[in-house]
Parts: sequence; structure tokens; C-alpha cells
Amino acid sequence: MELAYRPGGAVRACFFSPTGTTRTVVSAVADVLARALGALSEPFDFTLPAARSAPPPIGPGDVAVVGLPVYAGRLPNLMLPYLNTWAGRDALAVPVVLFGNRNFDDALMELREVLECRGFHTAAGAAFVGEHAFSTTLAAGCPDGEDLARARDFGRAVAQKLRSGPFESPVPVPGRNPAGPYYQPRDRVGRPIDIRKVKPKVSSACIRCGRCAAVCPMGAIDPADVAQCPGVCIKCGACVKGCPVQARYYDDPGYLYHKRELELGYPGRAQVQLFL
Repeated sequence: MELAYRPGGAVRACFFSPTGTTRTVVSAVADVLARALGALSEPFDFTLPAARSAPPPIGPGDVAVVGLPVYAGRLPNLMLPYLNTWAGRDALAVPVVLFGNRNFDDALMELREVLECRGFHTAAGAAFVGEHAFSTTLAAGCPDGEDLARARDFGRAVAQKLRSGPFESPVPVPGRNPAGPYYQPRDRVGRPIDIRKVKPKVSSACIRCGRCAAVCPMGAIDPADVAQCPGVCIKCGACVKGCPVQARYYDDPGYLYHKRELELGYPGRAQVQLFL
């Protein structure tokens, strides 16, 4: 389909970002894109449960920069029902995914397809690297200054594409459509490792400040007793990395094995990939 940009709308920076990496990249892209188009940049953070009571206010002339982290090569599956409540109203969209140094597999294609099915028209896409939710060494410190420079350059390139006239949509991105199965970690003899029901524990260092419950994107932690996690844990890292006294941790052998294998297997810096 051939499309053209219609000036007058806002640039919507929409993101699910438990540890802040996706928010940082999406905001950098959207802010530069908005300035280049002479538009307002409006954030829409749907990380916490209360923010997912309604879809973002998207209008026909808007450009939505939509970002989510990659979990096991796909989008976080518990976010899909919420994304499927969105209405694109023929707005343009830029899907962005953040992956933890291994691979983004089918996640960018999956996000593109969700947006297209919800009435958006995708004009560009990107896969950036963010520090892994399990680790402080996998893509440590990313997105860093180099990543953010790429994000700003990408925002300018998207603006140039939109201003230059008609373009084809949907934007071509790598990945299977429909998306394949979630990445399955295995041990060194090929046995699958299942960490879906694993939950973090709390050490005696806990000061009961309640921050972990406040930042949990699933509302899974009991704010009255933060040692209890009765809800679904998606292993996003928000509570562990957000704890001011490092009191939250995982001790499940499968989780720790998988974390170590990722750290050993992907020690370098993965490449940002941009699609225009």
C-alpha cells in the first residue's frame, strides 16, 4: 500500500518498559521525530496495570512510535490482549523492540503485524539493544550514548522518509509471519529449561519500602507483604533492578543456569538494526 504523511497530528511515544530501556530509546526516537516534523511529542507509558485501562488516544494524523522489550524472541505474551484493544485509525506507526543481546527473532515482525491489524500503517521499524532483564553484564548499560545517537539518527531518517512523499507500507522487517514459538532455553545436553513459574525471592536486607510492588508491571507483588508474589511473574527485572538495597533475587537453578549461558554465549555487543 502506498501512503503519504499528513501533517497536523502528534508523535505518540508509546512504550511498555519495566526497566526503562525501551522507554529511553522510544523517547529519543519520538522526540527527534516530532521536532523534525514540527509536531508535539506525547508520551504514553503503558508499563503499569493502571495505564492499561484504555488504549492510547491515537488520531488519524498521528505517528505512533511503539516500543516493547523482547521476551524469548517474541513480544511479552501477556501484553498482546491489551495491544489488541488499540485502534490505529489509519495513523502511521514505527514499531521498535529492545532485545537483551541475544536476538529479537520474530518480535519486530510480530509487533508490526499487531499494529497493522489494529489499523496502523507501519512506516519504519527498529531493533535496539537493552541491558538484559536477567543480567547486569549482558548488553551492560545499554542503551548508552552510542545507542541513543543511533536512535536520534533513526528519528531524523524516519522524518525524512515521511516528508519525502509517498512510501510503501507495511515496512519490510525480518521474522516469521505468523511468529514462531517462543525461544526455549536448553541445557548442554539439549534438555529444555522451563522458568515460566519461577518467581523472585526476598532476602533479609529488605527494608519493606514497597518499591518492588509499585514498579511491578503485572501487579504481582503483594504491597502489604512484599515477600509474597501471588500474581504472574514475567521475569522483567523491574523489582530486582529497582530494589534500592538489592534484596530481591532469583535462586532457581534453571533460571541461574540459563542466565549464565546467555552471559557466556553473548558477551559482545549486538548490532542495532534499522528498517526504513
